[in-house]
Amino acid sequence: MNISALLTSAGINIGLCVVLLLLYSLLRKQPSNFCVYFVRRLAQARQKRTDSLWFDRFVPSPSWILKAWETSEEEILSTAGLDAVVFIRILVFSLRVFSIAAFVCMFLVLPLNYHGQQMHHKEIAFESLEVFSIGNVKEGSKWLWAHCVALYIISCSAWLLLYFEYRSIANMRLAHIKASAKNPSHFTVLVRSIPWSPEDSYNDSVEKFFSSYHLLTYLGHQMVYRCGTVQKLMGDAEMMCRMMRSENRAVECKQNLFNCGLCGGPSQAFRMLSTGPESVQGKSVCRDLDTSTREEVAAAFVFFKTRYAAVVASQVPQSSNPMLWVTDLAPEPHDVYWSNLCIPFKQLWIRRIATLLAAIVFMFLFLIPVTFVQGLTQLDTLHHTFPFLRGLLKKKFMSQLVTGYLPSVVLMLFLYTVPPTMMLFSTVEGCISRSRRKKSACHKVLCFTIWNVFFVNVLSGSVISQLNVFSSPKDIPAQLARAVPAQASFFMTYIFTSGLASLSSEVMQPLALLWNLIRRFILRKKDDLYDKPLSFPYHIEVPRVLLFGLLGFTFSILAPLMLPFLLAYFLLAFLVYRNQILNVYSPKYETGGQLWPTVHNTTIFSLVLMQIIALGVFGLKRSPVASGFTIPLIICSLLFNEYCRQRFHPIFKNSAAQMLIDMDRQDEQSGRMEEIHRQLRSAYCQFKSGHSDQSDNGKSIQDSEDEKPGLIHPMLRRLPLPGINDLIAWLSVLFRRGLQQSE
Repeated sequence: MNISALLTSAGINIGLCVVLLLLYSLLRKQPSNFCVYFVRRLAQARQKRTDSLWFDRFVPSPSWILKAWETSEEEILSTAGLDAVVFIRILVFSLRVFSIAAFVCMFLVLPLNYHGQQMHHKEIAFESLEVFSIGNVKEGSKWLWAHCVALYIISCSAWLLLYFEYRSIANMRLAHIKASAKNPSHFTVLVRSIPWSPEDSYNDSVEKFFSSYHLLTYLGHQMVYRCGTVQKLMGDAEMMCRMMRSENRAVECKQNLFNCGLCGGPSQAFRMLSTGPESVQGKSVCRDLDTSTREEVAAAFVFFKTRYAAVVASQVPQSSNPMLWVTDLAPEPHDVYWSNLCIPFKQLWIRRIATLLAAIVFMFLFLIPVTFVQGLTQLDTLHHTFPFLRGLLKKKFMSQLVTGYLPSVVLMLFLYTVPPTMMLFSTVEGCISRSRRKKSACHKVLCFTIWNVFFVNVLSGSVISQLNVFSSPKDIPAQLARAVPAQASFFMTYIFTSGLASLSSEVMQPLALLWNLIRRFILRKKDDLYDKPLSFPYHIEVPRVLLFGLLGFTFSILAPLMLPFLLAYFLLAFLVYRNQILNVYSPKYETGGQLWPTVHNTTIFSLVLMQIIALGVFGLKRSPVASGFTIPLIICSLLFNEYCRQRFHPIFKNSAAQMLIDMDRQDEQSGRMEEIHRQLRSAYCQFKSGHSDQSDNGKSIQDSEDEKPGLIHPMLRRLPLPGINDLIAWLSVLFRRGLQQSE
């Protein structure tokens, strides 16, 4: 690929991005679109936004960019939580480290690459991209020391910035734990694999066990009940029957033109009952429902009097058989994934193995589209495979479009199927909380993306040839050194296509905008649906940002021309994601920044990979001095990672006993402990009112909307179906009576 083909791809993507950003600046000002672009603010304010200057609505303006830039980190922390701050810190770290890399490589490495050999240079527009890469440097060149110096500067800068970021986020996590003093998850332990007893129920077994072995610290417990589809229908029917009995009002039948057909009463004679969280007698539905009709499972939430007692109980084995009475710290109440708590604990290891194998199979099946994409980048292969396209591909613009723009577009379209698939695998895996499910999906998407987007495209061969590459570990640096610089052009176009397109799609919210137009102009619904704002899709965005970081590290000294485009992506991503976090996304749960260890480990992996590839390149270029100085860098990177793992990672894994005991003492001295104890039992309420908190399969509405699927937007699930809930409830009553008669 030459510079003109690269500029063709850059021009198409940058032009589309600019047009979409201008369109967004207009659409966001229209009052009918406030429920799309300001859903978080409207959900919190519960009032409609108005603009006094109507003519300003039709003039594009960069006001949203200025607002996103001027917003402080403290404001983001107060509105969106620590997880959003951690994600923004990933972008800030990338901007800092690649600014240093771009300054060093553009002024030191790039001129040496361009003049690396004695050759006649063409015009810049017709020069091949290989001329600007390290492949243009001749073997045994004395100027390779400059590449080694740049490698040292980038590595040391990354170490320093990583250390300060890790320390800062660790301190923010400690401050977050201290600030959430009333969090019920600090006092709660999730107990699974409760042994079955023919004499006692699970409820009695839990009470006897913890009253016996945790007598001084045990406070109470809340059982977990099976929450499948049938159980939900029967529970809704039971609640409706109780509400109708409590009303005890006779239906007044009056003569009307439209009669019900039975007693001459009107067809609209039924009165709508309250669907609020209060029950008929004014008690909580969670306690008023008859739990004796529900089936208990071998899991329970156990409450302790202090935070320290809960942590000790969660980490110490409760039985000589480690497969019984398995304890773990409970997630936050809004974070619990209730349907997975019904899974038997002994099935979890089988599910993990099955999902791992399924992810590996899916990863290898994805080699088919990746190999097809790599075929598009080679013009000679296209001429041989598709001879009928030779006339079309002889045209300069078409050849540049096919080889420079089309491959990355095809790969991006295939990659849209990866996050929903990995989220499905993480759900089947049996995660007990939505945050763990999203974190597991994030790890799967990250590994999948690094393997299929980077390594498979770099090696670009069949499965057999790729396995042969890694059959001899000593040849890995040399193989990567030959393959990576040759794919610099493809990854440059991939940054344009995937990066700019994803940011444009993120800021435009096309599915939500389309659904809003359908509701207003086809369904004629004028009410705004801003009561269910979405949560941030970390499992989609974090792997994408980390992949671009890996590309930046690995190609920094090999193809420095990539760094300015990468900086432009990170700068635009910084503005777009801050705007979306402030206006669109609303956190439903908080993990306390637990994604940062994944970010740190991935960055260290990128650094080590960069250094291994540089070692192989220096070996191929016959520069023993540069190769010798690269080996200490690899060792220092591994030692730095081990130090950070020992120094900071325990903060993200467990809470310190000193901090927990101090918090317990402060609550006891201030008298807040009794209030916290009273709130514990009602915190983990599994069954609430059906319309406001429950959806199908025993999951809450937040269960189905906490992630942003790649194929179906959550707003498309909000189509109102009048009368369907009442019909299902009456059918479930008939089903229950049929079961009772058969018994």
